[in-house]
Amino acid sequence: MNSSKHTELANHAWSVADLLRGDYKQSDYGKVILPFTVLRRLECVLAPTKDKVLEVAARYEDQDINPDRFLRKASGHSFYNTSTYTLKAIAGDASHAAKYLNQYYGAFSPNAREVLERYDFAQQIKRLEAADLLYQVVGRFADLDLRPVKRDEDGNVVLGEDGKPVEIVTNHQMGYIFEELIRRFAEQSNETAGEHFTPREVIRLMVNLLVAPDTDALSLPGTVRTVMDPACGTGGMLSAAEEHITAHNRDATVKVFGQELNPESWAICRSDMMIKGQDPENIKFGNSFSDDGHTSATFDYLLANPPFGVEWKKVKDAVEYEHEHLGESGRFGAGLPRINDGSLLFLQHMISKMKPVDASGAGGSRIAIVFNGSPLFTGAAESGESKIRQWILENDWLEGIVALPDQLFYNTGISTYFWVLSNRKARDRRGKVVLLDARDYSRRMDKSLGDKRKKLDEQHISEITRLYTEALAVVDAAEKGGGHDLTDRAGKIKVFRNEDFGYHRITVERPLKLRFEVTEETLAALTASKPIARATNVKEFMAALRPLVGKSWTTKSDAWIDLKDAIVAAGLSWPTGAPFGKALREVVGIRDPEGEVQRVKGEPEPDPELRDYENVPLEEDVEEYLRREVLPHVPDAWIDHSKTKVGYEIPFTRHFYVREPLRPLGEIDAELKALEGEIQALLGEVTK
Repeated sequence: MNSSKHTELANHAWSVADLLRGDYKQSDYGKVILPFTVLRRLECVLAPTKDKVLEVAARYEDQDINPDRFLRKASGHSFYNTSTYTLKAIAGDASHAAKYLNQYYGAFSPNAREVLERYDFAQQIKRLEAADLLYQVVGRFADLDLRPVKRDEDGNVVLGEDGKPVEIVTNHQMGYIFEELIRRFAEQSNETAGEHFTPREVIRLMVNLLVAPDTDALSLPGTVRTVMDPACGTGGMLSAAEEHITAHNRDATVKVFGQELNPESWAICRSDMMIKGQDPENIKFGNSFSDDGHTSATFDYLLANPPFGVEWKKVKDAVEYEHEHLGESGRFGAGLPRINDGSLLFLQHMISKMKPVDASGAGGSRIAIVFNGSPLFTGAAESGESKIRQWILENDWLEGIVALPDQLFYNTGISTYFWVLSNRKARDRRGKVVLLDARDYSRRMDKSLGDKRKKLDEQHISEITRLYTEALAVVDAAEKGGGHDLTDRAGKIKVFRNEDFGYHRITVERPLKLRFEVTEETLAALTASKPIARATNVKEFMAALRPLVGKSWTTKSDAWIDLKDAIVAAGLSWPTGAPFGKALREVVGIRDPEGEVQRVKGEPEPDPELRDYENVPLEEDVEEYLRREVLPHVPDAWIDHSKTKVGYEIPFTRHFYVREPLRPLGEIDAELKALEGEIQALLGEVTK
């Protein structure tokens, strides 16, 4: 099916919006259109075996036996419907449409009925009936041809000239229709950037990178692979992974698993899996963080496009409990990211489901996940994000990161990245990470779709896949410190060691230097100092010090002698205690680069206002760094080693930054003069 055909079918389904207008809000159109599309697809798929299913249902009607497995066998699918009704027949009886449709819907097998229940289908029937729209909506969908293959009047499959069935709407093509409807629903609902589905060409590239190193193994006879997506949406990634693997080996067995929080998306994914012969029970409903539907399970391949920048506050208690009580034996032992972005929680969840590698090297898994830029660098040293990155890199799971063009997704124009991970890296790839800058590999679309203004052509997908695969083949060439630049031979590619992304966050201190003076401002500041107010009578204290207004000292000891003398001369006692002394110094002490160095127990006291931080590469000696980079500029600086932290970040953009040369001054001057001439000409026309 070409794109115009699937758009035509999606338009047919979405045309129901014309009927709903006025009785439904725009944001609710999808609540009717999506379940009816699913219902119609199920009906079209089951139509060829309908008579056989009805025959089996009648045979077991009065028997004390559950006929479920016999009905499944009769239908040829993992689901069935035992009603004699069809949408076309129901549409033809407007007065009984609601009654018959409820009976028809209730006659589906439990797994199919559960899908429609997630759409709150019974409530939609009631609402449409009340608006006198039900029979019209049913009629519109009864005319939507979603048959998988063409059949003649006797129900026989029509074959083409090549001897193969003439396809009308394949499962893959049905995915396009579903996703087009989901996209429109998302636009009408004003969904956030994080709640988008993934364009098909992006999925194809992602699956290519995930599976590419295993091409030979996948072609072996008897190949069995499991694929899991913990944020599976409508199932696009699972379908693409299955198709990619079976394209290499038609006899391969691919079992897909997923979990989805959005009920409409879950319903579409589950119905899609039913239609394709997959076990719909493998698609779980619920939040992957708080209600893991695949506890203790492991998979060969894991891939996901989790929501960007979506907070995990709703599952905070469950996640924190697992982090604190299960630690490394749970999913989130490495660390917790900030509450407003759960991206790295998804990655930890996926890592927990990698198959272990045995002593012979068998087993293991590969992971691909879509992120925005935040997980690369967000979070300071020893923050939750940094600890998660450290955990991943120190375990040598990160294989590569690919930067994608911006404006690839329908509901967000931000830049995105593929992270590819594996716990079964080839020996010569261990300890190394590939960075591939593919931001220039796209073309502008003739017509934008939401925020999607760029597209990956097959040529782009093939080229990026080739570059990444070639980079993996030469990662053993990575040089120590800073990465091996492969730009000249294979585009924008660099290879780094894992430790290249680590750093020490050092605290550089400089001494507090003060001179001392008493001014009118000093006296005024005394009234605002709570420690001084608690230690003495502020008014009497101010009066005692007033004779010293205008006087200054270069050392604290000299200042304190004169201040004490003034207090004693006024008949007052000099307060004791560190809080008073510190507060008084804050009032009369003035920062001065030439002032006296303040000391605590003989050691220079650091000045918080001059404190600075530096990120030093993990393997570099921090004292040597201080001598080389800091002391030539501030000779009295030192490192407070008690505050040193270890951090990990992946500054992707910095590694591929290309400095633009400054334009010649003469060129800029000529341009300014030309603009000035244009302005003068325009002003002349205005004043005519």
